[in-house]
Amino acid sequence: MNTTSPPSPRPEREELSLNDAASHLLEECRTVIPGMQALFGFQLIAVFNQRFGEKLTPTEQELHIVAIALVAVAIAMLMAPAVLHRHTEPMAVSKRFINVSSRLLMWSMVPLVAGMCIDLFLVARLGLGNRATALFVAAALLGVFVLLWVVLPQSRALQDAFGAKSTEHEERP
Repeated sequence: MNTTSPPSPRPEREELSLNDAASHLLEECRTVIPGMQALFGFQLIAVFNQRFGEKLTPTEQELHIVAIALVAVAIAMLMAPAVLHRHTEPMAVSKRFINVSSRLLMWSMVPLVAGMCIDLFLVARLGLGNRATALFVAAALLGVFVLLWVVLPQSRALQDAFGAKSTEHEERP
């Protein structure tokens, strides 16, 4: 006769040590940086394209420069945790480092999204020839980012819709 109880379900959340939290945080930064750098490179190349000067108005060209600057700011914010760690606590990890670095990572997404939306507006304006439609396309992209980066993390119901239902309600065998 087996008197052992069924295994308890795995916890939905596990606390990390400061070291593990720092490792995860820095890995997240390293994951995002290549995409930002690629975007930045394409933004810079666009300025040298003949269509840039011919098809964009001076104001639109200035908007593109603003978008480049916004992405550069996002890259700087995303690289800041590594620099912060090297300068302040190269041989240790603190909760303060995790908090500051997490905020830098999260806030770096604001100028990134702004730069991407501005450039999408410009590309859509060139491709579609209509400012109103281009503005709609850029606003739709902004809406997607807000949905996935702001609303989804705050909404358990939306998380459940994306397949994150709790295992505690599932039947055990």
